[in-house]
Amino acid sequence: SMNLAASLATLEKKVLLVDADPQANASSGLGVDVSEIDCSIYECIIDHADPRDAIYTTDIEGLDIIPSHIDLVGAEIEMLNLPNREKVLTGILSPMKSEYDYILIDCSPSLGLITVNALTADAVIIPVQCEYFALEGISKLLNTIKIIKSKLNPSLEIEGFLLTMYDSRLRLANQIYDEVKKHFQELVFKTVIQRNVKLSEAPSHGLPVILYDTDSTGSKNHLALAKEIIEKDK
Repeated sequence: SMNLAASLATLEKKVLLVDADPQANASSGLGVDVSEIDCSIYECIIDHADPRDAIYTTDIEGLDIIPSHIDLVGAEIEMLNLPNREKVLTGILSPMKSEYDYILIDCSPSLGLITVNALTADAVIIPVQCEYFALEGISKLLNTIKIIKSKLNPSLEIEGFLLTMYDSRLRLANQIYDEVKKHFQELVFKTVIQRNVKLSEAPSHGLPVILYDTDSTGSKNHLALAKEIIEKDK
């Protein structure tokens, strides 16, 4: 989502990336030193801090971020006592919807309360790694989405399934691609994110891949994805 956010901003969209993963990879990958920040998404959720105090600019014009913090690991337990606990993130971000073209929430693959909060937003992009257990994970997630749609957020839509870590030379990758395509048809993004060394190197330099190596496959894939999303939303 860090690379998608950077690509959308490069295409002149105003983007807010909300890092709701305790590992804070999106934050550090965009050059935010999480040990130096005063206000993160954690303070917004637990201490009712003003989310505008948690917005940091990045090196990409048009891309802002609300960073994460390791304290978010314990936030799910603290959130149990909050009223409307499944919709805390929506409440925090709603006032800013008019200020951004896109608000992206990056969350961990675990289906805890933070992820449920993210799923009370408008749409979800489901990344599918082209690896052996990928399809098992999809069925669990789809079940969660079904529950959230029926109980919390009837308007939740699947924006699309995104094939990642794709290597066309591997039979398994092609089998998973065919399987996902067969089941979900037009919900599968035309763009696939191919395996790419630059993609894995970029975060350690505190840069999205588009700044780290503009001509790399990872960079081109994410720009193509951003264009596809913009086209879909027209």
